[in-house]
Amino acid sequence: MKRSIVRLSVVTLLTTCGICSATTANAYVKKIEITAKQSPAFGGYSWPGVGQYERIAGKAFGELDPKDPRNQAIVDLQLAPRNANGKVEYSFDFYILKPINLSKGNHKMVYEPPNRGRKTIAALNRGVGGNDPASVTDASALGDSFLLPQGYSLSFSGWDASAGDSSANFNTAIRLPIAHNPDGSSITGPSYEYIVVNGDTSYDLTYPAATLDRSKATLTHRVHLNDKPEVIPSSGWQYNADGTSISLLPGGTKFVPNDIYEFSYTAKDPTVNGVGLAAVRDWNAWLRYEAKDSAGNPNPLAGDIARIYTECSSQPCRFLNDFRYLGFNEAENGKPVFDGMVQWIGAGDGISINYRWSQPGRTERNRQDHLYLEGVFPFANVTTKDPITGKTDSRYSRCMKTKTCPYAMEIFSANEYWVKAASLMTTDPAGKKDLPDSPFTRIYFMSSMQHGTGNPASKGNCQQFQNPLDQQGVQRALFVALDKWVTMGTQPPPSQYPKLSDGTLVKPDQNSTGFPHIPGVTYTGFKSTRYLLNYGSNFYKTWIPTLNPPMFAPPYQDNPANGPIYPSFVPKPMQMGMTSRAFFCPRYKYLLQLTRVGRCAPPRTMVMDVKGQDNIFRSRKQKSTASRAAIRGCPLKSVTGILKRTRRALKKR
Repeated sequence: MKRSIVRLSVVTLLTTCGICSATTANAYVKKIEITAKQSPAFGGYSWPGVGQYERIAGKAFGELDPKDPRNQAIVDLQLAPRNANGKVEYSFDFYILKPINLSKGNHKMVYEPPNRGRKTIAALNRGVGGNDPASVTDASALGDSFLLPQGYSLSFSGWDASAGDSSANFNTAIRLPIAHNPDGSSITGPSYEYIVVNGDTSYDLTYPAATLDRSKATLTHRVHLNDKPEVIPSSGWQYNADGTSISLLPGGTKFVPNDIYEFSYTAKDPTVNGVGLAAVRDWNAWLRYEAKDSAGNPNPLAGDIARIYTECSSQPCRFLNDFRYLGFNEAENGKPVFDGMVQWIGAGDGISINYRWSQPGRTERNRQDHLYLEGVFPFANVTTKDPITGKTDSRYSRCMKTKTCPYAMEIFSANEYWVKAASLMTTDPAGKKDLPDSPFTRIYFMSSMQHGTGNPASKGNCQQFQNPLDQQGVQRALFVALDKWVTMGTQPPPSQYPKLSDGTLVKPDQNSTGFPHIPGVTYTGFKSTRYLLNYGSNFYKTWIPTLNPPMFAPPYQDNPANGPIYPSFVPKPMQMGMTSRAFFCPRYKYLLQLTRVGRCAPPRTMVMDVKGQDNIFRSRKQKSTASRAAIRGCPLKSVTGILKRTRRALKKR
């Protein structure tokens, strides 16, 4: 009876919101083509109360009006080719998983912008993922999945030029327009490639060369980031016939593995990469609000979606940071696109997407891709003043004006502090004071964790073994908290991250962090620096570089000669070596979180995940209680006894 009452209230919500009656295609999806349908999916597995799912995959064709104010932020859209109706066309791949009987679902959808064309849903969905999640047939895995037993629909779509053109194996790509001069001739300009490969003999350029004259380009080589680059003479390399790749001479010479090569040249035919922002907006708005496309093909989720939440990992989270900032959470009909976001390891950076010659597949790390624009003011979700430019802004300023702001759980690892200047999300840009929480977001730091879960038996390229901490339980619990925040107004756990005010956020040198001097352990304090880079006059108004790469010289870190610096900081370790003011798991395989700051989670957080923890619990009843708490996001006070037993179990190990 209780289940029926809940479903009735959701249907009522759908009707009162006018979703069921939407008929006009404001979100301009011209046509969808279904190329692969599987019904039922998952080998016919049926979830209790929800039933079977089906997979619908294909291509969507959209168009944008360059005159629409909601599209004005897209750089070079005005220079893209237009059809007879004066619109700019594009297309992308999509992939949908939905209950066959939508009335049995929960009328909510999770949207994931794929990471360079690849789906990363497995982490949140407790192992059921891959590029074709519908192909999973293991009944045990399916029954233990996170989203599907709850009746969520899932959607993925192409947005990223770096995903390539192929749709094979359910890769989600996008086909973007190319900008041209008003007379139709090719646009040319400075482009830049940072090349680190594993012994390849050639390298594909992001944009084709405007000329094959090698005297108009420069290729350099160095071993270490702060070495002086050595110019390779033009006789030492060549273009291919159409100027889309370069190779070393004599033929067959390999690039030295892991060495740094940089190539600066005049390119042509820039793709309008910012169209990817509108593609995500219009696809999700169409699924949420429209009944059919312009060709009359039905929307497979028509009238069903009351809420849309996003989940992502790393690069697409940075994309969604810019998506929010640039106002794309407002659909063309003026309604919100997404209600909530779970942002895993995106921190405060944006992405190299909405400027000419951008490369969205790039990501800044300690020794790579520093000169591709991703860290640009504003860095925070609350209003701050840029001490360098004098601008005042926030990532939520536009959506607050249109009342389309999504709630968000911002979760990141220690990597984001050292590599992505994550502290700028929680301090003012001058590095003087902590910032208050945004009313729309919470920020959670996974203490001492690397950028994803590491292999404890491997050192990789590093001196020490990788960190095996796992965020997945935390991610799922905060997803539940986000849903309650959006639908019921229940406040989520308070933000938990290092702060200047209590000395847990410090400079990266060894004395400031207090990292112990351990024989055989090298401490570098190597942290990325957030500069206001110089890409030429008026770049930050036009987003068209005249210097690319910007003028830059070693050392890369904290060098005022390379431009004004926004101060950033790192977490200070405690005596036990783990950083404070954070979520963290003392044993990576025990995901049921403890309650004290410094041992695990802050007070009044949630049970995270108890999969596979039979040896912690004395009875099946205890495990069942904790499992239900993990799914429903119950407060810790409801499972206090289980937590006490967990603490004792962990102390014995």
